[in-house]
Amino acid sequence: MRLKLVIFDVDGTLVDSQGLIIEAMDLAFNGEGLVPPNRADTLSIVGLSLDVAMFKLIPDADVDLRAQLVEGYKQAYMMRRAETGVEQSSPFFEGARDVLKRLRAQEDVLLGVATGKSRRGLDKLIEGHGLEGVFVTTQVADDHPSKPHPSMITTALVETGVAARDAVMIGDTSYDMDMAAAAGVAGIGVGWGYHETSALSAAHHVVEDFAALEGALAQVWENAS
Repeated sequence: MRLKLVIFDVDGTLVDSQGLIIEAMDLAFNGEGLVPPNRADTLSIVGLSLDVAMFKLIPDADVDLRAQLVEGYKQAYMMRRAETGVEQSSPFFEGARDVLKRLRAQEDVLLGVATGKSRRGLDKLIEGHGLEGVFVTTQVADDHPSKPHPSMITTALVETGVAARDAVMIGDTSYDMDMAAAAGVAGIGVGWGYHETSALSAAHHVVEDFAALEGALAQVWENAS
């Protein structure tokens, strides 16, 4: 039996955490007496590691200020998540949980995560949504260069023993699709996330809802056979 691996991005792909992300970013910037970035700019950096994200948002700031913004964002994010709970602050997109359940039931399919979240942040989300044991490999910003560097995917392949041709990366940003291309795996972009679909030029397929995802996966694996 040839194993297949489906790697999911988290924010903007499985869960809609944009409200929490924007609020935390606003609080971080306000805490330093700065005007927060606009909504579009904040959403444009979702998926990047926080240090890279802050550099993109405020490239002229000194290293210490960017570090303070990163810490302020982390604290604000954790505070608001604790106040509202994971299910409210980062709800599943419609159909996401059902697709995870169906894919996990297939004996030749493994599930993984590649996210710009920290290990602590991902663990809290998995716990809050009752996803313990669903993902056999979880790659986070703590352990890798920021997307679109391929390290997260190549590590997931090593951990699972799955060949690159049998792996698929699913995400909503150009960083996800460029990371997939750099790692030599197929990318499926999603149209409900935080980047316009026009930015997902490296994707093999783009789907507009979770109902279309399994069909796109079947096409990728059929072409890889």
